Amino acid sequence: MDKRQFLTGNQAIARCAWEAGVKVACAYPGTPSTEIVEEIDKLEDISSEWSVNEKVAYEVAYGAALSGSRAVVCMKQVGLNVAADPFFTSIYTGVNAGLVLVCADEPGVFSSQNEQDNRNYGPFARIPILEPADSEECRLFMKEAFEISERFDTPVMIRLTTRVCHTHTITGLNIREEVKKHEYKKDARKRSMIPIYALKRHEIVEERIRELKKFNEEFACNKIFQGTRKDLCIISSGMASQHVLEVAEDISILKLAMSYPMPDDLIGDFCSEYEKVLVVEENDDFIYNNILRIINKEKVIKKPDHMRVDELNPDRVRRILDENIDNTSSDNTKQDDLSLPPRPPQMCPGCPHRAAFYLLRKYKYTITGDIGCYGLGVLPPFEAMDTIICMGASVSMAHGFDKGNKDAVGVIGDSTFFHTGINSLINSYYNNGRSAVVILDNSITAMTGGQVNPSSEKTKTRSVSIENVVRSIGIEDVRVIDAYDYNKLDKEIKALKDREDLRVLIVRQPCVLIRKDRPSKPLFIDKEECIRCGICLKVGCPAISVDQEKRPFIIGSFCFGCGVCKSVCPKGAIKDGE
Repeated sequence: MDKRQFLTGNQAIARCAWEAGVKVACAYPGTPSTEIVEEIDKLEDISSEWSVNEKVAYEVAYGAALSGSRAVVCMKQVGLNVAADPFFTSIYTGVNAGLVLVCADEPGVFSSQNEQDNRNYGPFARIPILEPADSEECRLFMKEAFEISERFDTPVMIRLTTRVCHTHTITGLNIREEVKKHEYKKDARKRSMIPIYALKRHEIVEERIRELKKFNEEFACNKIFQGTRKDLCIISSGMASQHVLEVAEDISILKLAMSYPMPDDLIGDFCSEYEKVLVVEENDDFIYNNILRIINKEKVIKKPDHMRVDELNPDRVRRILDENIDNTSSDNTKQDDLSLPPRPPQMCPGCPHRAAFYLLRKYKYTITGDIGCYGLGVLPPFEAMDTIICMGASVSMAHGFDKGNKDAVGVIGDSTFFHTGINSLINSYYNNGRSAVVILDNSITAMTGGQVNPSSEKTKTRSVSIENVVRSIGIEDVRVIDAYDYNKLDKEIKALKDREDLRVLIVRQPCVLIRKDRPSKPLFIDKEECIRCGICLKVGCPAISVDQEKRPFIIGSFCFGCGVCKSVCPKGAIKDGE
């Protein structure tokens, strides 16, 4: 099959999962990896699912691999922290059919809470890591990953970054390989990790890494690009290598495909021909620190420390070359100057979270927040959020504030509640907590593009009632309120101060991006009645702007008709449209 297509890295990963005969694909949505399972879901012959969190996704995929079917599991970089428990042990127990973990790091932190570099999981967990640099390598490396997984009896990680995930490049296409299902054989000594068996399996893991290192010495996907200069060579991997290839002239480049375990002999032989070695990589000095075992430190140059922050691009790589090779002065700013003005993220017009945050700020609560669209509540004009740490932390931290004799409200979304909020809420109830928890239920995983979750209705899956789950824990004070019923919501949020026990308030309306109707026609502001107090601007709706006289007006094409601005106007100057 000789066909080519213009695909993103995520689309290419999905395509090759199908080509490689994958039977099961699992994920929890998270930028920049979300589109992989969305694309897989369009293909035949693969059972794909959105799991409730990354740990569960990994366990489902691992179970499928043990049963004898090839499986892939996808997540963003912080998701692997959630999945780390089964992830680490599965490397001891090995696989049956191939298992590939696709983990997408996010240099530049476009939609994450940190810039962690998951290549560090390689030596930590003893798992081989492949780093594609474009969509075609995504497709090819997926095929290689399944072969390596089954040959060496180990899960394999493909480490992507944002630009690889979302950049389109020409990609080849092939037919689906119908892989024969591997026979499942009971083997408790291999798969039941009680201490005595785990110790023996650790010996096998270390031997496996030694064999993988030998394999990587001859791995055809590692590439050398020959230059004419003899004073300098460059070692790089992933998207960083693309930038290097674009700007480095006449310099020999070793582009590593498998960044762990490293091919020591290949690296040593390559570098022996040059006076200096420059390592160009995004975020942590992972390659640099590893090759110091092989090459004299005086010979190796790493990128400047300030370049560990943010993603690389051709201009930044050019500056690395200028600073370290040509000894010319360079601008040490973290980020290139951009001609475009900044565009802070904000809640959509009609977002059902808006009134809740306006009121939480009004009553000056300490708010422990969570991961999702409602994280925008930390920004102006709300500035209502006190903390954002990780999925499910809002509920646990509110309980901690309570135990520390400081009142707080935990704010969490529906998808995040099912992800890890349930455990936190059980802990609060079990340990006699009396914190307040607000669950913002918009029936979708909105921040990552609108993926379904257990609270979603009318999907191919079964829906789960949040209030039934909460009540089943034993919590009696559970209240459900319409997110657009401003007056009732005002009373309920104000009353959070007066609770005597653990209280859960579920604020519900579907995300505007999945609704097919509007609550009302677009509203408008009566200029004669408006006193220009600016209160309507404090609800932070993009549909409300100001004219040259600083008089507010509503952009009709933006207005969703939710009525929050109308509810807060002290003079009734905001009217229903006709």
